[in-house]
Amino acid sequence: MSLSRRGLLAASGALGAAAVTAGAGPAAADAPPGRGRMVRTGFEQLAAGGYAQLAGRRVGVVTNPTGITADARHVVDVMHADERVDLVAVFGPEHGFRGTAQAGGSEGRHDDPATGLPVYDTYLKSGQALADVFTASGVDTVVFDIQDVGARFYTYIWTLYDCMVAASLAGKRFMVLDRPNPVTGRAALGPVLDRAFATFVGREPVAQAHGMTVAELARLFNGEFLTKPVPLETVAVSGWRRDDFFDATGLPWVPPSPNMPTPDTALVYSGTCLFEGTNLSEGRGTTRPFEMLGAEGIDGRWAEAANELGLPGVRFREAYFAPTFSKFQGKTVGGVQLMVHDREAFDPVRTGIALLVTARRSWSGFAWRADHWIDKLTGSARVRTLIDAGATADEVVAAWETDLAAFRAVRREYLMYR
Repeated sequence: MSLSRRGLLAASGALGAAAVTAGAGPAAADAPPGRGRMVRTGFEQLAAGGYAQLAGRRVGVVTNPTGITADARHVVDVMHADERVDLVAVFGPEHGFRGTAQAGGSEGRHDDPATGLPVYDTYLKSGQALADVFTASGVDTVVFDIQDVGARFYTYIWTLYDCMVAASLAGKRFMVLDRPNPVTGRAALGPVLDRAFATFVGREPVAQAHGMTVAELARLFNGEFLTKPVPLETVAVSGWRRDDFFDATGLPWVPPSPNMPTPDTALVYSGTCLFEGTNLSEGRGTTRPFEMLGAEGIDGRWAEAANELGLPGVRFREAYFAPTFSKFQGKTVGGVQLMVHDREAFDPVRTGIALLVTARRSWSGFAWRADHWIDKLTGSARVRTLIDAGATADEVVAAWETDLAAFRAVRREYLMYR
């Protein structure tokens, strides 16, 4: 991106939404290759500029434990201690600002013990109700800084979307401090959401593995989905390339949620999270969630069937485990462990579909969740009905290619990095 900040503001003004991109373009392209490359997050770019974009603004930050600096300080603590920033509120998503809540929970309205700042709960709030929260907080600029994992059904990107909509309704500015997509930004994969199936695990027509950063998604949301675009600024990561995995960044990893312990989890999540929509365990309650899948009564035939497909970049180990919570708590179950040996070749969504197909064929106890949660995760009823009809994994994947090609074309317009 070679446009200056002034040029971007001028171009965006005609559309009713401002967009500032700092740190992309030559800084990212000219960085030396390899693990030693200096990668700086959007927050660090903002801080390095003396918080100039926040001068004279009353700021509220939407964040969670992943909002940290390279030396593992939380951005809220850093900004609160800096007199150049008028930080007046914090907004916590699912799991909470400090991360004390499990899946499906939040921390509620409270004052942060470390800073004394008021913390407002955004979880399950949207539209005017969330706009009212922003109004009550007294902020004029909402800043978003949360690490995403690259999957449409990971709820933080829809917290971003809901906060953008609410900020527009409340007449607030919106700034996104970007962070790398930990599983690269090379490609979008998987089915695209049908709006008839919209929920908090997918509000708009986005691919299951979107291959974008949160700032790129914010630009997409503003340009394609918001009825009234919000005045938007994005502060880019420097030194990151689209084909970088997280371990190439040198940045510290903080679990974005309790069951996302490592970047390896994120690598498989956009495919194996589909098992939330079945009666099998998706590995919650183990040390390898989403890498371990299974149920009572499954034996080595599932791993054999999956390995026979010769899926690129991954092998399957017959595995037995006893989840400490969630499905099959305290019971020993059989299943598979995914072992990714070539992450460049690995396709998480195709792999997840193949595992659903082989699980259904090799275990007579296979069933979808009664509420058809699988439809919410995949974005339509198509995957479920095709698998029930006996389709192969390749036939299921082929069914979404037209929609995916259309999404990829739109996505391309909003990418910020090479």
